[in-house]
Amino acid sequence: MAEFICLYEKDSASIVIKQPKRSPLFLRMIVLVFAMICGLYISSVCLKQFSLQTSQLVPTPITTRIHYPKPQTFNRSECGRNPVRFFAILSMQRSGSGWFETLLNSHDNVSSNGEIFSVLDRRRNVSSIIKTLDRVYNLDWFTSASKNECSAAIGFKWMLNQGLLDNHEEIVDYFNRRGVSAVFLFRRNPLRRMVSVLANAYDRYAKLLNGTHKSHVHSPQEADALSRYKPIINSTSLIHDLQETEGLAAKALEYFNTTRHMVVFYEDLITNRTRLEQVQEFLNIPVKNLSSRQVKIHRGDLSDHIKNWEDINKTLNGTEYEKFLRADY
Repeated sequence: MAEFICLYEKDSASIVIKQPKRSPLFLRMIVLVFAMICGLYISSVCLKQFSLQTSQLVPTPITTRIHYPKPQTFNRSECGRNPVRFFAILSMQRSGSGWFETLLNSHDNVSSNGEIFSVLDRRRNVSSIIKTLDRVYNLDWFTSASKNECSAAIGFKWMLNQGLLDNHEEIVDYFNRRGVSAVFLFRRNPLRRMVSVLANAYDRYAKLLNGTHKSHVHSPQEADALSRYKPIINSTSLIHDLQETEGLAAKALEYFNTTRHMVVFYEDLITNRTRLEQVQEFLNIPVKNLSSRQVKIHRGDLSDHIKNWEDINKTLNGTEYEKFLRADY
């Protein structure tokens, strides 16, 4: 509030109110303080906001760490002095993590051991989770992807709904303590992910490929056979479901913000192969050409893969999710 000086003039018996002069320096100080307060407020608001569309490599003060595991089940022999990096692919079902993992496993020095926490006993409590993690990073976990003694990077993929978020404090502490780098893999278009989730759930029972269920295929013929099924998407809960998916991803990034991590989008891996090089650089392994035998199932326009397309189109038109109707890669 502005201050005023009151003067009482004796002769005229009147009160004169004068506003004191302000020095230019004082006014500048007020403006500077006000600008600083506004800047701090805006910065705090911006830090709380999350945008999957712009997240890329998230710099943290934690640098990549190297390890020299001593497995109990075999001898690393001449590779015992070779350093090993630890990583984990954090994702959601039907987000391209299977394809992404086959790309990494095509690297001579990488072993990514699949969705190990899909088994309930391995994530029943924090103790079982830590025990499983120790086995993986000690090179005592054997799968078809294991390169064993000469692996330069060891990891696996972990879905957000497999105990990861429920026990995030202990897992973040483990990642930071053991130097585990996290690679978040999401989809820019969650509507396409929804189609894949529903189609895959249907095939678990329908077994469209000669009575066999396959989550991933290796030929265009198999992909065409599976893509003939068009799921019906619940248009009533659609917007809520999309918001829930985005919220889950935002929560995961918030929980693991203190870890060394990067964010990768499935669509970017398809359209920009240099993104794979960035992943390899993030894991500190030699950059090589990576390949996969997997074939994409749902190709082309989304309208070709959703049975109640008109309802979905009507529901999303005019909303912030309208872009998902025509987004492709």
